[in-house]
Amino acid sequence: MTSIGIFGAAGRMGRAIAQAAAEAGIAISGGTDRDGSGELAPGIAIGSDPVALAQISDVLIDFSVPAALSAHLDACLAAGKPILIGTTGLESEHHALIDKAAQAIAVLQTGNTSLGVNLLAALVEQAAARLGDDWDIEIVEMHHRHKVDAPSGTALLLGEAAARGRAIALAEHSERGRDGITGARAKGAIGFAALRGGSVAGDHQVIFATEGERIEIGHRAENRVIFARGAVKGARWLSAQPAGRYDMKAVLGL
Repeated sequence: MTSIGIFGAAGRMGRAIAQAAAEAGIAISGGTDRDGSGELAPGIAIGSDPVALAQISDVLIDFSVPAALSAHLDACLAAGKPILIGTTGLESEHHALIDKAAQAIAVLQTGNTSLGVNLLAALVEQAAARLGDDWDIEIVEMHHRHKVDAPSGTALLLGEAAARGRAIALAEHSERGRDGITGARAKGAIGFAALRGGSVAGDHQVIFATEGERIEIGHRAENRVIFARGAVKGARWLSAQPAGRYDMKAVLGL
C-alpha cells in the first residue's frame, strides 16, 4: 500500500487530502506544517521536520507555500522519494529547483489537480491552435477572499495551454492588472483578470473573442474535495514512476 506524507498538512488542502486518502483506503504516514502542532487525523500528529516525514513516506504531496519548496525538495531528494507539488504562486527560481530535482526523483508539478480543469486545459490548447490571433484570449478567475496569489495557478495553467496552442511563450504575451489608460489591447495577447471574494473554491472561464462572436468555456469547483481526490490519484500514480518531471496530463492520459 502506498503511504502519503503531506507538506502543508494543517491547511485546508492538507486536511482535504488526508480525508480523500482515507476514503480511498490509502495510508497517511504523517504531515508537517510551519507550526508543527495538532493532528492531521486521529493518532497522526502534524510535525515540523520534512526530512523525517519523507523518510517514512512512499510519496509526498506539497500544498504549502513557495518559500518552503526548497526544503521539501531537499527532503525528498535525501530520501529518494517522489513528490507531487500543488503549491501555487511559484516563480522561475522554483521551477528551476523542480527541474533539477526531477533529474533524480519523480516530480509532478501542477497548478490544479482536478480532472475537469485538466480536460479544460486540453480544450483550450486545441481551440487556441485552431483559431488565429485575431481571436483575443481572456482568462477570468475567482477565488475565496483568503487566496494570496494572483493569477491563480489554474489560470496560469490555462494560459500556458493557450500559449502552447499558439506556439508562443506566455511570459512574452500575457497582459495582467489593467488599470488606467493602458492603450489598445495587444494583438495575440493572453489576458488575465483575478477576482477575490467570499468562499469561492475556484471559478475559471476562458474567453475567445473576435469581431462579431466569442467562445466561452469554463470550469467551476464547488468544493476543494475534487482537488484533493485528484492529488491522491496523482500521488498514487507518481509513486510508480521513474525520475522525471510530470504533470496531470500524464496521470490522466491526455
